[in-house]
Amino acid sequence: MRPTLIAITALATSLLSVSALAQEAETGEYADGLRRMIVETAVGTCPADVMAPDLLAACQQQLAQMSTGLASLGAIESMTFVRSEETPNGRIEIYTVRFASGQTLNWGIGGLQDGKYGVAYASAA
Repeated sequence: MRPTLIAITALATSLLSVSALAQEAETGEYADGLRRMIVETAVGTCPADVMAPDLLAACQQQLAQMSTGLASLGAIESMTFVRSEETPNGRIEIYTVRFASGQTLNWGIGGLQDGKYGVAYASAA
């Protein structure tokens, strides 16, 4: 009975290791695009080369408010990939973004098509 227990323990340990590696292997691909959107919007520009038409139009409509709000947060101190989600609009990546003001927000970015993002949003962390 003891050899069976050892074999089961070894198998369970192997499966946990594979699961942990799979979780560690998932990383964000959209961090650079998100950083550009936040930084450029904070200084009053919607980066048209990374925003799909609908997202760009929404950014331009709200630019004055978003620019003021983002500028008040200060520089980005850190961006941490949290997870990705598959949606009908494609992959969405979630990041935790910490600003120099001490404020931390969760940001989503995705819906990538033809090199441009169709989705970007922030929510309380």
